[in-house]
Amino acid sequence: AHLAALVLARGGSKGIRLKNIKLLAGVPLIGWVLRAAVDAGVFHSIWVSTDHDEIEKVAKQFGAQVHRRSPEVSQDSSTSLEAIKEFLHHHHEVDIVGNIQATSPCLHPSDLIKVADLIQREGFDSVFSVVRRHQFRWSEVKKGENKMTEPQNLNPAKRYRRQDWPGELYENGSFYFAKRHLIEKGYLQGGKMAYYEMRAEHSVDIDIDIDWPIAEQRVLSFGYFGKEPLKEVKLLVCSIDGCLTNGRIYVTEDQKEMVSYDYRDIVGIDLLKKRGIQVRLISERDCSKTLSAMQLGCIAKVSATNKLQVLEDWQKDMGLNWKEVAYLGNEESDVECLKKAGMSGVPADACALAQKAAGYICKSNGGCGAVREFAEHIFLLLEKVNSARKQ
Repeated sequence: AHLAALVLARGGSKGIRLKNIKLLAGVPLIGWVLRAAVDAGVFHSIWVSTDHDEIEKVAKQFGAQVHRRSPEVSQDSSTSLEAIKEFLHHHHEVDIVGNIQATSPCLHPSDLIKVADLIQREGFDSVFSVVRRHQFRWSEVKKGENKMTEPQNLNPAKRYRRQDWPGELYENGSFYFAKRHLIEKGYLQGGKMAYYEMRAEHSVDIDIDIDWPIAEQRVLSFGYFGKEPLKEVKLLVCSIDGCLTNGRIYVTEDQKEMVSYDYRDIVGIDLLKKRGIQVRLISERDCSKTLSAMQLGCIAKVSATNKLQVLEDWQKDMGLNWKEVAYLGNEESDVECLKKAGMSGVPADACALAQKAAGYICKSNGGCGAVREFAEHIFLLLEKVNSARKQ
């Protein structure tokens, strides 16, 4: 049976403009679930249904095929079921649809693998995700009604302790798997049904802007970052022009060059050093005098005609695994380095090719705090590494 992953990503989100590709912890929101779907290895095809060009570009960047949905199912009033039925109408090869919500960035491949097994091997017609909650419910009393509220799932005289109560299962919206015949009849849940209980820390749903900072912390702590386990970063290589500086060169009347930098970035470099992470700098032009004036105390390679070769030499000399190397770049000349490094980042104003190659896109521009921001990102991921070791 052909199992297809389908992510619905309409461009006209009413809550947050282009929410589905807004950066969350340096990755487009939709990228988190597509990464999990690709690495799960259980889907015969992975699709994004969208009506927007920019979402299409991001979807293809993360390995998905694109179904251009019609205007009829791209309205504010359109339902997920309508969009899925339209997709099936154009893709007769698909037998089972795994509808994955773009707004669930803490989804892991292991969850998708287990669900695929339930529906393909154990014969269920539909499987959906739930999360266990320990919340007491009370009946609603509408304004003006002359009655008292009533307990719905507890006895107030014998309130459970959390550890003595199993709680209740609630849909968390992460995914809905269903066979074609059900969907064509107008159901996403039906037939022989099963639920799949997700871990509470993986149940993150982006709905409103105020949730974004909280979700970023959750993703950094519990998100899926790729097949290979994270390793402790021991070297950060930073491109000087456009990352440490804003890329502008000021020339005085006596033909002396000047550049500007952000003090926050210098603090970020100092913090990295204190954590035992070496920081090295690289530039295609000869900026020796600038570096000398900045007094950063970092090894630097200037007039570098081949940045990748320099990076590989440093990696080998230090005896590092690529997962232990981080790279911050912003230009086409940085692309191969960004692809090689285990952790890669670019400033917000980096060129399109560099952004596509990077694992993290800063909110700050080059020379305006991007180095400090990337350093903070490294620290958060190091906490994730240390937490995994303890477990």
